[in-house]
Amino acid sequence: MKNLYIVSLLFFLSISNGLGQTVSEGPFPQLIIRGVMLINGNGAPPRGPVDIVVENNKIAQIQVVGYPGVTINESKRPKLKKGGKELQCEGMYLMPGFIDMHGHIGGIAQGAEPDYVFKLWMAHGVTTVREPSGRGVDFALALKKKSEKNEIVAPRIFAYTGFGQVSNTFNPLNDAPISTPEMARQWIRANAKKGADGVKFFGAAPDIMAAALDENKKLGLRSACHHAQLDVAQWNVLHSARAGLTSMEHWYGLPEALFEDRTVQDYPLDYNYQNEQNRFEEAGKLWKQAAKPFSDHWNSVMNELIDLDFTLDPTFNIYEASRDLQRARRAEWHETYTLPSLWDFYQPSKISHGSYWHDWGTEQEVAWKENFKLWMTFINEYKNRGGRVTTGSDSGFIFQLYGFAYIRELELLREAGFHPLEVIRSATLNGAEALGMEDKIGSVSVGKLADFVIVAENPLKNLKVLYGTGAVKLTEDNEVVRVGGVKYTIKDGIVYDAKQLLADVKRMVDLEKQKSNYKILQPGIKQ
Repeated sequence: MKNLYIVSLLFFLSISNGLGQTVSEGPFPQLIIRGVMLINGNGAPPRGPVDIVVENNKIAQIQVVGYPGVTINESKRPKLKKGGKELQCEGMYLMPGFIDMHGHIGGIAQGAEPDYVFKLWMAHGVTTVREPSGRGVDFALALKKKSEKNEIVAPRIFAYTGFGQVSNTFNPLNDAPISTPEMARQWIRANAKKGADGVKFFGAAPDIMAAALDENKKLGLRSACHHAQLDVAQWNVLHSARAGLTSMEHWYGLPEALFEDRTVQDYPLDYNYQNEQNRFEEAGKLWKQAAKPFSDHWNSVMNELIDLDFTLDPTFNIYEASRDLQRARRAEWHETYTLPSLWDFYQPSKISHGSYWHDWGTEQEVAWKENFKLWMTFINEYKNRGGRVTTGSDSGFIFQLYGFAYIRELELLREAGFHPLEVIRSATLNGAEALGMEDKIGSVSVGKLADFVIVAENPLKNLKVLYGTGAVKLTEDNEVVRVGGVKYTIKDGIVYDAKQLLADVKRMVDLEKQKSNYKILQPGIKQ
């Protein structure tokens, strides 16, 4: 009865939004996915056709049912039980559900509400998201509970509270800023009691960071850190990893750990951190100030981080506009899927975070191209030596759109040197390990939860087929077509029609545009 209620609720939501089509089915007592090519997520090569049997949200059987070019012997296939559901997926490819390790659930300034964000993620196969701080722990935990019950269309959520963040119901220090190690420990204990999955740091004084990470580790919680420039001169990635931090975000703090002939970034003497043109322009020169790739110090830092079982979550995509602004702002999905309020937020601004296009040109982009080469070299070699690299998007800033940006991150990992199978492992099993959930998600194995991505085209040959807009292809008849786009996203055994989720997002955007006859225009062009 409870499952029937969930199905009915989701169907009602689909009807009520005007689409008139079901966006989901299930969960079912038994679900059999027929005839897929399996990309397991653990680095193994594809195999198929296989039938995958799910019973009560657990993978019960993975059955090889044939060979390429040979008719499947129906007698060898798992039998459908009464009340079960078959999904005919012959010729399609199935992977574990994707894990976005850096996903903010929208933002007030961007006008991006959870329903919009969640559907974009789910339409691109993202079934699990780690939110590294956002609108507050109460906000995130309320959505997490609804997602756990499948009361909303949403990925599984891991909530990491921003260190020192307070809310109406979470204010352990009565508005006092954290200024002592004991206050740091008190806040960490309160955060754990509140039910958060971890902590997101931005840096702090060394004694406070050491105390907070020590207490967090004692409580068994995980942690992430964006080592912001305001504290990184005192406390870089190596300090954090030694103190118990489990993952770093972006790249801040890593070049600083690699410094050999300086202790601070080579800031211009008129630099102002509050001026984001300054901040991001100078950041594009930072990797050149670090030790050279494969030098003794470079190797030493890398090997120590690997020995500490430290996770790197690079989020390449969120900085890509720095090396090619025109490409990022002309991405084809903006016209259809980017909200007017979000597009406005992206425009050059001295106030909006990440809108640092005050005077951005060729020199800045050339510097950032070199920055990317050095950064990618470190990340790829870290992976080669056995270090854990995960996939995160940090969407909602700098022309990066939820869901679409996640797929772009996969492409950038490929550019860094990852084999496509290593890219998929970064997006699945590596993320599960970083979350401590590898026994439940991250690969397609008997006993794990039924989180899958199913696409009609081979993503290993072309990751672009995972974009909601698909990939361009020319047929033998000289016809230009679009292929791909995720076909089904399955989370907790519930089957979501990914293309219907995108249609729902398009309708949201269309309605917002109609209110003011809004048109997406490039910066400086008047309507």
